[in-house]
Amino acid sequence: MKKARFVPLESTNTTAPNIQLCEKEGCEEIAHFRAPRSPHNLREYYWFCLDHVREYNKGWDFYKGMTPAEIEASRVSDITWNRPSWPIGGWQTLLENAQFFDGLDPFLKVSPRPLSVPPEVKKSLGVLELELPLTLEVLKKQYKKLAKRHHPDLNPHDKHAENRLKMINEAYQVVKKYLGR
Repeated sequence: MKKARFVPLESTNTTAPNIQLCEKEGCEEIAHFRAPRSPHNLREYYWFCLDHVREYNKGWDFYKGMTPAEIEASRVSDITWNRPSWPIGGWQTLLENAQFFDGLDPFLKVSPRPLSVPPEVKKSLGVLELELPLTLEVLKKQYKKLAKRHHPDLNPHDKHAENRLKMINEAYQVVKKYLGR
């Protein structure tokens, strides 16, 4: 390869930028494309015109000259985006470093921390006749059951049923929002 050459643009403007020419020997085309010089230093480039960058790419082999162990190490490093990764160290380390614990693993002998539930959620759970832990499906099923029981169409002229349905609707929205977090 020849050394990169820059040619000034033909212009009356004296501050015009230089144009890079193709680095292929004997080529006078403008170099629009860059190609890495080696697999070990991907930040240094050759500059080529379209025809010569195509030719260079056909012969490019990132793994050329590497041993099978080096190829495997490169492949494994690429899986983690070339960032270091360390093993956790087993369950003890995981539990010591854990920021949270849901209490659902039957194999762990650690008692879960009590959940801090806001008072409006506790009140709403009472209205819906539910307790935590709770899934969204269970919440919906209980809501439908209570809404049907206290619906004004099924309880005509019963002001208490109408007020109870309003409380159930409000409680459902509060608990649903809480579970969504």
